[in-house]
Amino acid sequence: MHAQVETITADIAETTTMLETHFGNEQPIVTVPYSSLRRSPLNARTKPLSGIPGLAANIRAKGLLQNLVVHEMKGTRGKQRRYGVCAGQRREAALDLLYEQKHIAADYPVPVRIVSEGEALAISLIENSEREGLDPFDVLRSYRMLAEEGRSVDYIAALFSASPLTVKRRMKLANVSPKLLGLLREDSITLDQLAALALSDDHEMQELIWSEANEWQRQPNYLRQAITRAEIDASRSRLVRFVGLSAYEAAGGYVRRDLFSDDENAGFIADTELLQRLAGEKLEAVAGEVRAEGWNWTETRVERDVIELNRYHRLDPLNRPYTGDEQREIYALTARQDELAEQYDALAEDDENAYEEGERIEAELNSVTAAIRALETRTLTWDAEQMAEAGAFIILDPQGNLTIERGLIRRDGNATHDTAVTTVGQAVATLNEANRKPKPVHSAKLCQRLTAHRTAAIHAELIAQPSVALAALLFRLVPVAFPERYGVGPSRDYLELNATSNHDALLKAADDLSASTAWDVIDAQRQQWLAALPRNLAALLPWLTGQDAGTTLLDLLAFCTGTLLDGVTGTEGPHAINALSNALHLDMARYWTPTRATYFDHVSKSRIVDVAMQAVSPKVALDLSKMKKGDASATAEMRLAKSDWLPEILTDREVPPVRALGVHSTPDDDADEDEAGAEEAEAQPDAESADESRTAWPYPTAANMANTETTQRTA
Repeated sequence: MHAQVETITADIAETTTMLETHFGNEQPIVTVPYSSLRRSPLNARTKPLSGIPGLAANIRAKGLLQNLVVHEMKGTRGKQRRYGVCAGQRREAALDLLYEQKHIAADYPVPVRIVSEGEALAISLIENSEREGLDPFDVLRSYRMLAEEGRSVDYIAALFSASPLTVKRRMKLANVSPKLLGLLREDSITLDQLAALALSDDHEMQELIWSEANEWQRQPNYLRQAITRAEIDASRSRLVRFVGLSAYEAAGGYVRRDLFSDDENAGFIADTELLQRLAGEKLEAVAGEVRAEGWNWTETRVERDVIELNRYHRLDPLNRPYTGDEQREIYALTARQDELAEQYDALAEDDENAYEEGERIEAELNSVTAAIRALETRTLTWDAEQMAEAGAFIILDPQGNLTIERGLIRRDGNATHDTAVTTVGQAVATLNEANRKPKPVHSAKLCQRLTAHRTAAIHAELIAQPSVALAALLFRLVPVAFPERYGVGPSRDYLELNATSNHDALLKAADDLSASTAWDVIDAQRQQWLAALPRNLAALLPWLTGQDAGTTLLDLLAFCTGTLLDGVTGTEGPHAINALSNALHLDMARYWTPTRATYFDHVSKSRIVDVAMQAVSPKVALDLSKMKKGDASATAEMRLAKSDWLPEILTDREVPPVRALGVHSTPDDDADEDEAGAEEAEAQPDAESADESRTAWPYPTAANMANTETTQRTA
């Protein structure tokens, strides 16, 4: 958030030029008698002045070297006019002191520039900003008065050399309740807190939220939540990303804008029903296009449910040969890919421009590689018989992008892809392949470490979204209360109501968790609640009944629910907690980053190469494949520093098999991977965990589709 009032940084020479530009040379400097000067009500500075005796001594010795800026005051009586000093208040105070000490007379000539009242306040603000820093209250008061005089945002922005957004932010703060602005003068409220309350234009609501909040609830994020509790955060909503704020507003939807965020999608959606309707209509439009391809059925989902998709078989697509145009396109793309790889290798390490050039080449190389994969994907087709017996899901991913899963058949349906097995030999081969246990990509220990981080991140998100915590808790309680409707509920879930706090268990599973962002949020909340809760258990219930149900109790429930999360697992399969992370729109990239210590030192070199292929480029992956394990780990950490890549176990995807670009283990590689190999030996699931990790159908990627293509072409 950028709720601070930015200071004007132009120097005095630039300020003088600005004044001349805006107010013109037609207002010459003239002299007026000292006795005609008065303090202007339009002067931006309202706090006591300092350093006046020293300034007075300097004026007495050298004279008044810089003119004052004044405006004619209304209600002048008699022959002598009165002038209000809008810029030069400290010099005026020094003249007052000299007059009191009888060093100057009432007719002492004072050089001034006379301006209009409208210009007076703006000049005062600029002039004062160049010397002693203005109090934030004075700044907001001045901006508000300028706006009330009819000055436009563009005029004010040009006047103060500020951006229009800066002006809008200051004016938004200036329109907060006058009572709260008075607290700013007393240093009883901060600009960040005012910025949070400014989300509402209702002064009564602002004052009510502030007065009813205790000390820790006055943190800006809690004040913001109190105003937007029933609304959707546009920056975190997959539906908003999919529909688009402009489309929502065009349909008549209201967006509560957050001027103090740098996110262009910052704001809060008030009409959730409209947003859901627009998302449904857009999804149905896509579903209609997919049905037109010839599929038997289509269904839409706003999130990917692995458990639901596990109820379907997935047919394999067919492969067609390239057309003439496609063959020429793939040749051109491949040639360009090789050319870019050679350019990258030719970069001189001591060239100061090599880094930027390397970034440019990598960006184009990634684009070319993506085009090659897209072209390869176009050759995957479905025949009419497949489409007549199968359907497709149109799904939104966590980023609000469309994912279309084609070729799905219910497991309990009559048609299955097993009918393709026509010989005993093929049947035996298929059975052996199904029974073969693939070597896990992540060891049990690494799975526990990663899922501990995921659990802590979900806890941190629950703190920020207490309504989701309430829904998660009710999801566990409702089936118990209504067994005639739901049965006994899931045997294993993400919430263990009979368990103790997961605090120590998470730290045991991930020894680096205490240094994470999520843990900082959790620990800060824990300390705040410990300070607020009564020490005696007997006093707890009376204390709870005396709290506000919509704020304090809901926030406390969110924190306590997070301590009961059961998301640590030693296996790679999809976990029930993914449903909760989807409901929270969890972005794990905010809480976890792949480094040597957190990831690369704990997986094989083949996996490191595979990750580089996915997240960076084939060129980088090829370079890593030629390194020793330790060097590959260090290089991978550096190359993925700006990436938002996450291992599949931290998303709702299944971990794909390692495809290692022809990487072969050497004796050195085997030595480097002793730790990973030892951990992998622990990764065999026992009978108890087998049910927890139901096998999901393969998550479609360009890589496994390319593998399918290669197999079919070979056949």
